[in-house]
Amino acid sequence: MDRLLYTAMSGARQLMEAQAVNSHNLANVSTIGFRADLHAAVQSRVPGAGLETRVQSVGQNIGWNQSGGPQMHTGRELDVAVQGTGFIAVQARDGSEGFSRAGDLRVDENGLLRTGAGLAVLGDGGAPIAVPQHSSISIGEDGTISIVPLGQTANTNTTVDRIRLVNPDPALLAKGTDGLLRMTDASSPAADAAVTLRSGTLEGSNVNAANALVEMIQIARQYEMQVKLMTTVEENDQRSSQLLRLG
Repeated sequence: MDRLLYTAMSGARQLMEAQAVNSHNLANVSTIGFRADLHAAVQSRVPGAGLETRVQSVGQNIGWNQSGGPQMHTGRELDVAVQGTGFIAVQARDGSEGFSRAGDLRVDENGLLRTGAGLAVLGDGGAPIAVPQHSSISIGEDGTISIVPLGQTANTNTTVDRIRLVNPDPALLAKGTDGLLRMTDASSPAADAAVTLRSGTLEGSNVNAANALVEMIQIARQYEMQVKLMTTVEENDQRSSQLLRLG
């Protein structure tokens, strides 16, 4: 009975972790460029003496959902969406380079180009992009940022910088707790000219709210089953103790 209790307990623990991952995904169903986390539980043999049938559930992070999110037209000049595969290089809060699909860009009070989350967007040279004062701004398909300087005529276009667009192998990327993707070997991939942007468009989260809700219900039911197993073990243990006292 103790082995059954251990098996049920390990299963319930992994279901709690799976529910946490699913809840996190559901909470980001409206987050621009969000990529859903994936979680799975695998069986692992309990080390030590005993039969090989003694197994426990072990949680395993199997990465992130690589599928694209819905494209939403906004018409805003600083909204961009990566087309196909690829990422926008940004500077994380710890100063490291990260990659994101969030294209809700803005220019802050210091003239730095940032994402909606406040992360600095990196240029081709690897430094944050600084945008001079301007009367209008546009972003081309290749990530080139052009402005009409303040006080100049509309036909006076000046190229400021080019957004660093990369397309590393997804197998070499890992998702951090801050939601950014990074190279597992801490390297910096080269810019990829094949990655393109669509201006006036945003890419939404790739989380399917309906599927996430159904999965939440399924996980909750599976958790209840594990708890019932543990309750059954406790009842059987009490009845066995009663029989021993009678004997």
